[in-house]
Amino acid sequence: MFESIAVYSGLIATIWIFIGVYVASRFYDGYSHSKQFCSELGATGSPTEKLSPLINNYPLGFLFCFFGWYLAQLSNVSTLVNVSGWLVIAHGVGTWVAGYFPMDADPFTKNPTFNCKVHSWAGFIMLLSLVAAPILIAISPTTDIIPLYFRVFSVISVVAAIYYLFTMAKAVKTQSNPSIHQRISYGIQLMWLSTFSIVLV
Repeated sequence: MFESIAVYSGLIATIWIFIGVYVASRFYDGYSHSKQFCSELGATGSPTEKLSPLINNYPLGFLFCFFGWYLAQLSNVSTLVNVSGWLVIAHGVGTWVAGYFPMDADPFTKNPTFNCKVHSWAGFIMLLSLVAAPILIAISPTTDIIPLYFRVFSVISVVAAIYYLFTMAKAVKTQSNPSIHQRISYGIQLMWLSTFSIVLV
């Protein structure tokens, strides 16, 4: 019962975040999807500081952990598949932490608060987990449930996500709308997750 629901949770999480971010932004007057980070919806002092984690981080963290659990408990598969599940769980936990500890109102501040530092580290763990997981799936010897085309897709997803992370880093230095690059990079990672969910059904 739980397994049959859990396998869809990767896809549900992707759909949820798009809807959740949109809904939260409706309560943030003047919020710009092209100029502001998603985390700014829950930033300290923002109109949606309390709302955004409630409808985004906390339920999303559960969905990520649920899908990760599904992968971690699979039997007759490579250990790499199970480890990738724990990485997705780490992504879910990072999502919770990032929601509980808000970033500062100014994303380019030179003196971040303790909450902002924790938020940033949680974000780093989230990023790293969904970069490592598809790599493990791509090199996993498990062939019964992971077709070749998805392995290739996993490699392409990692390369594309990392590329946009570099462009985001450059945009942060110049303060030229890095949020667009962040959304593309994370969107690619979520696309991989949702596709994996569909492949496993």
